[in-house]
Amino acid sequence: MRARTLVACVTSVLLAGLMACSGTTDGGAAGSVAGLPVTHFQSGLRSDAPTPSLDVQNVSDNEADRIATATIADVEDYWSKQLPDDFGVGFQPVSSLLSYDSNGANQQNGCGNTQKNVNAFYCGADDSVAWDRGVLLPTMIKQFGPLSVVTVLAHEFGHAVQFRLQAKAGITRTTPTIVKEQQADCFAGSYYRWVVEGNSRYFTVSTAEGLNAALSSLFLVRDSAGTSAQDRQAHGTAFDRIFAFQLGFEKGPKECAGINMQNLQPRLTERPFDPEDVNGGTIDIDDQTVGLLKESLDAAFAGAKAPAPKIVDGTGACKGGPATPPASYCPANNTVNIDLRALAKLGRPVDQGAEFRGRTDGGRGDFAALSEIASRYALAIQKGVGASLDNANAGLRTACLVGAWAAAANNLTDTKLRLSAGDLDEAISDLLRPDSLVAADVNGKRVDAGFNRVEAMRMGFLQGSSPCSKEYG
Repeated sequence: MRARTLVACVTSVLLAGLMACSGTTDGGAAGSVAGLPVTHFQSGLRSDAPTPSLDVQNVSDNEADRIATATIADVEDYWSKQLPDDFGVGFQPVSSLLSYDSNGANQQNGCGNTQKNVNAFYCGADDSVAWDRGVLLPTMIKQFGPLSVVTVLAHEFGHAVQFRLQAKAGITRTTPTIVKEQQADCFAGSYYRWVVEGNSRYFTVSTAEGLNAALSSLFLVRDSAGTSAQDRQAHGTAFDRIFAFQLGFEKGPKECAGINMQNLQPRLTERPFDPEDVNGGTIDIDDQTVGLLKESLDAAFAGAKAPAPKIVDGTGACKGGPATPPASYCPANNTVNIDLRALAKLGRPVDQGAEFRGRTDGGRGDFAALSEIASRYALAIQKGVGASLDNANAGLRTACLVGAWAAAANNLTDTKLRLSAGDLDEAISDLLRPDSLVAADVNGKRVDAGFNRVEAMRMGFLQGSSPCSKEYG
């Protein structure tokens, strides 16, 4: 985030769409994932999975290659049905497959050499899919488990699907890279739906921990903060990539093929740093910043006509009440009690290179820390309009309101706190943590499915506060 001394005169956006939600149910959106039940089990390669009958050049017998080969066989099963059914196009497998070690002997395909190429990619020049079994895939498996490999290769095969669809997906020589990448993420999401529904011979995926792992792997391979969506290599922010994945999961491949720059532009969050953002999107989490946050939240939620809580530095727990450190909402005296020292640690800048290597210091970025506080503030607003704070949908409603505040922050007059490039990805990172508060109720009970947490925050960001109580009432 960033603080501005001079604020442009813009239209104020006040969050006035809240309504009383007493008597709400304890099922609803929190009890399902895109219409499927919330499930918990070990996700990954089936113990009884068949051996794929694929010709893979330079293949090994390590874990990364076994999962990669099974993924290609599985996505081919999926698309062999979906291409004819959804698009009237006959399915053809890719022409060749290549496994390589980026630190090992050089291999080649139609796109060149593989040495030092820590990557997985579709090569249109020879209609091939290649992956680095030496560095990239093992690194992802170590951090996010085997489904990270499935996610990456399902995305790459999505580009092979584009090659086969061509005009049916609106793909031409001039199509921007970001459109192609969004379509590929969306195609990967549609494939995942097929797996989650039990159709795969190779993999099982739960809608809780399994999909959480898939979304987390998309977060890892996001573009760096400050990348322009016009960049020829742009793949998207984590916020953008997960949106596309969820779109495919919920609506299927026809929706994916319809992604174009016209319908993508209004929701795209990838952008360069603002020229005034002299700190590269980083601000210290201290008393001054918390004061700016309070000012922003007060202005954003003024339209709700609910008593604004005080934010006090303490233990991060309420005396005799809720204890959800590093921040807690205390209904008894309408305060948000924070542990500023712990939040400052959480708010340290993200080192994306170290993150990729699995060596982080626990810092999730300033917006992650401020979102934790904002979530507890949002509970106070909900209490003020008569909403329940401890039912199953309270956490999703809270995440939705945090998203609505995030969208409003840059459009408020007389406030200094502004979102910076990369801030939304910091919120996504926090949302996917098992101990995140952003989608938790007043007692810290978190929504199990990361898919639902992210979707709720995104709804608030893109649509404002009105849907928060309607969808999660």
